[in-house]
Amino acid sequence: MTPENPDVEDSGPRLRRGLGLFDAVMIGVGSMIGAGVFVVMGPAAAAGGSGLLIGLAIAASVAYCNATSSARLAARYPAAGGTYVYGRHRLGPFWGYLAGWCFVVGKTASCAAIALTVGGYLWPSHMHGVAVAAVVAITAVNYRGIQKSALLTRVVVAVVLAVLAAVVVSVAVSSSADPARLALVDDVSVGEVLQAAGLLFFAFAGYARVATLGEEVGDPARVIPLAIPIALGISLIVYAAVAVAGLAALGPAGLASATAPLIDTVRSVNADWLVSVVRFGAAIAALGSLAALLLGVSRTVLAMARDRHLPSALAAIHDRFGVPHRAEVAVAVVVAVVAGFADVRDAIGFSSFGVLIYYLIANAAAWTLSPQEGRPPRVIPMVGAIGALVLAVCLPVASVVSGAAVLMGGTIVYLVSARRRARV
Repeated sequence: MTPENPDVEDSGPRLRRGLGLFDAVMIGVGSMIGAGVFVVMGPAAAAGGSGLLIGLAIAASVAYCNATSSARLAARYPAAGGTYVYGRHRLGPFWGYLAGWCFVVGKTASCAAIALTVGGYLWPSHMHGVAVAAVVAITAVNYRGIQKSALLTRVVVAVVLAVLAAVVVSVAVSSSADPARLALVDDVSVGEVLQAAGLLFFAFAGYARVATLGEEVGDPARVIPLAIPIALGISLIVYAAVAVAGLAALGPAGLASATAPLIDTVRSVNADWLVSVVRFGAAIAALGSLAALLLGVSRTVLAMARDRHLPSALAAIHDRFGVPHRAEVAVAVVVAVVAGFADVRDAIGFSSFGVLIYYLIANAAAWTLSPQEGRPPRVIPMVGAIGALVLAVCLPVASVVSGAAVLMGGTIVYLVSARRRARV
């Protein structure tokens, strides 16, 4: 049995604890692998050029700090909602709310972008229609319970890792690939590398899914601190291998201009037989990411609804399946609508900004933990918070402006809501 945590309130029906370490790791890996490999490498190469690998290392370092802080907080507060819950308990209601707002809005954009990736690879001329269908299908799976979602994620991760391994091997054995293309050129600036790191952080943000599912993990104090760094480490190894393969095959300029980087990679090394395999793998990877992302967003909506920052009707738990079914359906409807109009690349920077602010708050919350509560070494939340802030402001100007507008909008909503509650 999971021990009671005195800091987590009894706020109605609870979710079922059915996830073990392996499933938690697979959900984290399934959230990360897909978005980064098939979507982010092109924009990141355009920003950082030959500094792409340095940007990847920076993004991974910040992600490690964030993962450590999140794991310690999730073990202390094993309830659905992630940093929304941590910020509320450690920093106050407003900061928890702001974290939840950033997560829900930013990850809704991420869900739409990933759904469009499915459409773009499977049926480009009907991208938006396929994206909407993907959202409906994945929501139907999630609706039937977290174990069904975890089983789907296992299958997706296995398929995607096999496809990516085939891509990396095809480059490694080809005489067309040139390791000299990995060299760092002199005209890459620090700002460009940091911008690439900020965009690549979008790919690493999937480990938060494990924290937001804290109420559904068995023995969270043991499982979550293990699952998050393991998932992050696996994903970093995969990203690094694929980034090296892409650079060796295409070079920084070729990777930056590629609309489908991995397809262009295998074509450049005369492995055209892999094109269909990569196309299928990309769609499967995106579906896996979409499944885990929708889970995380719906659980944060659930937590905010429990505290009446969102309509309380969204806090309902299904009697049979033990899932927040109204929150899942509401999130799916919004994502489907956005997917009908959104552009994949424009959504990445916007999502990255929101997620980085989310982790800024997570690190600030982790800083307040005592040693008895499992506080990480102080340098970890400090580096994580500073890194998240730096990467956020180094994103493309349009992403920073739109992200700041979202923060302002969320603050206004909170103030209006607080005033209304005070009058009741």
